[in-house]
Amino acid sequence: MKGRGCWETASVRSFCSSGCLNKFKKDDSGDDEESSTSPADKSELQHTLKNLSLKLDDLSTCNDLIAKHGAALQRSLNELDSLKIPSESGEKLKVVNERATLFRITSNAMINACRDFLELAEIHSRKWQRALQYEQEQRVHLEETIEQLAKQHNSLERAFRSGPGWPANPSKSFSEGSFLTPKGEDSEEDEDTEYFDAMEDSTSFITVITETNEDRKDEGGNSTCGTVDWTTADNVSEVLDGASLVPRGSYKVKRRARIPDKPNYSLNLWSIMKNCIGRELSRIPMPVNFNEPLSMLQRLTEDLEYHHLLDKAVHCSSSVEQMCLVAAFSVSSYSTTVHRIAKPFNPMLGETFELDRLEDMGLRSLCEQVSHHPPSAAHYAFSKHGWSLWQEITIASKFRGKYISIMPLGAIHLEFQASGNHYVWRKSTSTVHNIIVGKLWIDQSGDIEIVNHKTNDRCQVKFVPYSYFSKEAARKVTGVVSDSQGKAHYVLSGSWDEQMECSKIVQSSPSSPSSDGKQKTVYQTLPAKLLWRKYPLPENAENMYYFSELALTLNEPESGVAPTDSRLRPDQRLMEEGRWDQANTEKQRLEEKQRLSRRRRLEICAPGRSCGTEEAEKESDGYVPLWFEKRLDPLTRETAYVYKGGYWESKEKQDWHMCPNIF
Repeated sequence: MKGRGCWETASVRSFCSSGCLNKFKKDDSGDDEESSTSPADKSELQHTLKNLSLKLDDLSTCNDLIAKHGAALQRSLNELDSLKIPSESGEKLKVVNERATLFRITSNAMINACRDFLELAEIHSRKWQRALQYEQEQRVHLEETIEQLAKQHNSLERAFRSGPGWPANPSKSFSEGSFLTPKGEDSEEDEDTEYFDAMEDSTSFITVITETNEDRKDEGGNSTCGTVDWTTADNVSEVLDGASLVPRGSYKVKRRARIPDKPNYSLNLWSIMKNCIGRELSRIPMPVNFNEPLSMLQRLTEDLEYHHLLDKAVHCSSSVEQMCLVAAFSVSSYSTTVHRIAKPFNPMLGETFELDRLEDMGLRSLCEQVSHHPPSAAHYAFSKHGWSLWQEITIASKFRGKYISIMPLGAIHLEFQASGNHYVWRKSTSTVHNIIVGKLWIDQSGDIEIVNHKTNDRCQVKFVPYSYFSKEAARKVTGVVSDSQGKAHYVLSGSWDEQMECSKIVQSSPSSPSSDGKQKTVYQTLPAKLLWRKYPLPENAENMYYFSELALTLNEPESGVAPTDSRLRPDQRLMEEGRWDQANTEKQRLEEKQRLSRRRRLEICAPGRSCGTEEAEKESDGYVPLWFEKRLDPLTRETAYVYKGGYWESKEKQDWHMCPNIF
């Protein structure tokens, strides 16, 4: 009996430790992990509940075994106590009895706790099951409601189009994707709303205001900021004061101020893209109906629209003041995107675009498409005022079903010749929302860091993503400019579609810790100064793809440009003229011509080398850009295409014999 009891006790211990209890702990932790994301479907829900029920049965079995063997142990001890044994053995038996009594008390306590746990678990498991079932029913109901809303939306749109007073060239229809301005209308964000948390290691700040009764909320760099107050003090540097108030003088060369109105073509975006979820956007064959009559090279050139900020920055004696203007310039490039939800044309490999505006803008710019997969463009611009800018941007884009994410990859370089200040930064992520239901609208999000590699000054800029549930203003941008020692000098605030301001910091001090234990920095600042303000759109812009004054001139025919220039692209020209059917036919011809050229280059693969993979194709493509060459960037330690010269000399001689025939 003694041997049998020991074996059974060992079996119970083994079963409870390695079996039911460990499994229960494992399942419990796994259940916690799944609580944040509800089961995908009903079968998964039932499977989870079944596993929970099995583990509860295991625990109940363990409870019964402990009670059974505990009672058997007590009976054995009582039998030993009734036997006649020597006194010495009696003392030892007394000690065993005392230990057995302690074991009985502990076991009873554990058994009672297990019983209570079982009762609670059974009660709450039923509650959880009902709650999960309710959430599943609500989810199904929500999906049905969204589907009904989509059908009602299409019906209302058709009824609205056929109703009296509908203009011949509607500019704000849902199908054409007019931008929803959250300041004037309610946002139609749905369950796919994305939330971006500030980085954990960021420095939060609070700026203190005393001159105004309006409370402003501000965020800087990668941080979360609180209420902003402003104190009265002296003015900021004259270079920053009124930096955006640059007169837009008359041009010696008269540029066009309008293009043909956009035709009223009705096309269902979802019907084309529903089978392309998760694919690279550049690989999806898209009709020109979703384009605007500009190429990606021309859109890249639009970044220079507010070049006067850099012209102003040349005269800054302080590097941190210059950083403020550079930061405003980096934000200003997004102002052209607020209503521009249409897709620019993907440039042909070897396509170029020049902007020769030395007389009126004081700069020259050249872009070249240096790679097709992935689509990559190199850009170089220089100004007679003493700065140059270059970048290689690769567009990575994904269609996610209800929104499209566009991630520009690559560094932007800006150098001022007189001071030698060299700034480097990267672009933020753009997202086009409401692909399925509602009005299309675009948002910018993410954090960018601008670094002056000569002085090590830095500016942390945060693009706050808009959310229907957020109290923040739409399209908000904030930032902090710091020197090489980490001392903050300026606070930036504004929006990427309207204007940016800067405020000089005169004093900073730590605040008391908040409820979550985080400590913010309190900044006392001078009154805000305007750095940049967006130019108003031209009259009738809503019928001209919401182009700015500069954008209207980018595709204007011009003599003397290279035969690869975007202005000479036939499908783009036909689309601008409103002949979209012919433009789609021409677009297919150009794309097939480009594929044929690629196949010819791939035929020169080395013998025995497989060109079936994308990496091998890219390596053996054999294409070499005309005006840019790949070099190692000493600052970012990345290889990028940099302008090697020769274009403007060829233009002056009108010698374009080296240009490929791509159109």
